[in-house]
Parts: sequence; C-alpha cells; structure tokens
Amino acid sequence: MGNTFMFLLMALNTALSSQEELKTTDQQTTSTHRINVERQRTEVDSLYDEMNLGKVLKYEAFRQAMEGRKELPIHNKDIMTVIDFSLASTEKRLVVLDLAHKKVLFNTLVAHGKNSGENYAVNFSNQQESLKSSLGFFTTENTYNGENGYSLVLNGLEEGINDNAKARYVVMHGADYCSTGTIASLGRLGKSYGCPAVPREFAGPIINTIKDGTLLFIYADNSEYLTKTHLIHQPNILMAQFQKRPPAFEHEG
Repeated sequence: MGNTFMFLLMALNTALSSQEELKTTDQQTTSTHRINVERQRTEVDSLYDEMNLGKVLKYEAFRQAMEGRKELPIHNKDIMTVIDFSLASTEKRLVVLDLAHKKVLFNTLVAHGKNSGENYAVNFSNQQESLKSSLGFFTTENTYNGENGYSLVLNGLEEGINDNAKARYVVMHGADYCSTGTIASLGRLGKSYGCPAVPREFAGPIINTIKDGTLLFIYADNSEYLTKTHLIHQPNILMAQFQKRPPAFEHEG
C-alpha cells in the first residue's frame, strides 16, 4: 500500500512538472513571436508623437501623407494639409501642419462632394460632373475670386485618380453650409460639388497659408485607392488586420 501511494505521488509530481514546463515554453514562444512581429519606430512615428497629432489626425492618414511627400517634387514641403474622409462630416477632418516648426496650424471642418455620401464620404470619383470628391495627392496653386468667393486652385497629381481636378473646377473655398449651425440643423455638414469647402471664416487664413505649391492629401480608408496609387506602400500587416471594410471607389468609364 505504501509503495503504491509513493508511486502515485511521484507520477503526480512528474505530470505537474511537465505542465509547468509546457506553460513556460508556450510563454517563451508567444513572447518570441510578439517580438518578431513588432515593427521598429520610424522618423514618421517620432514626428507624429512630437507633434502630438494623436488628438487631431489618424496615424495612417499621416503616414500615407508623409510617404507621398517624400516621393513628390513639392515646392514647399514645410506646409502639408491632410483631409481625413474616413471621419464623419461632423468632425474636424482638415488639418494643416507646419512640419518645419512641428505645429498644427489649423484643424477644422471640411465638406465632401454631394454624391460622395451623406455624413460620411464613401464614394469617390475623378469623372467630370460626378459631384464626388477625389482622393489622393494635390498641389496647391494660385488663388482667385469666383462664385464661391476667395478660392484656391488644386492640381491633382495622380493620373486616373484625381488628375481631372482642374477640369472639374475642384478648388478649396469657403461655404456657409460648412458650419456648426448646419450640423445642428441637418445632423451633418452641407455638401459641395466635389470641392473641399471649409468654414467661411477660415477660408482666407487657410488658403493664404497653403497656397503656392504646398501638398494637400485627401485620405480615406479605401483599399482600391491603395491599389491604384504609385505613391504609397501598402499599410503594414498588423494595422491592416484592424482596418474597416473599405468604401466604394468609382471606376472611370
């Protein structure tokens, strides 16, 4: 009886030791795997943190904008504007950055095209008379006074994505329907004919800051844009796992 008890006790100890070793091995394996998939911080990461942009701009929108900025021969790379159309129109989707001095100059509302969606912009086009917003990279050009007052000419830099911007008269201008009052009344901003319209009171200051050769990037969580653009690498694997289902992107034709 005594020998049997001792044998059972030894067997139990062996089993517990094996389970503990297995658990430790699993923990080590998990730890090793986690270390392997972590990406190293980049200069873009550091700048995003230094400028404290987490409160005003999604990291992925900033990352993509910075990739295009690196590739394009922009006259003035110190000033960069990013519009995030993955956000609702009731949110401040436009951000103007002074990268040289690491400052946020403006963060305000911006309207999307009439046929791009209601509160969210979900459809995009490069076609004339589509009344939709276009995604991608633009450079700012000259200013003029037109039907919508003080306006800024935008030149689309991506063939087949936004290069019809001038032909479509897609410009930045002020609009009364881009206001908190309109949001209170309609539950969303008013909509443009495809122009990134800003609040009337900010139109002059923003346009004067970004005119004459700065970069403007219009972002959306849109996988088709990423397949068409030659300026942006695909999002890193870890981030892509958590991306939302992309909105539709209208084909030309």
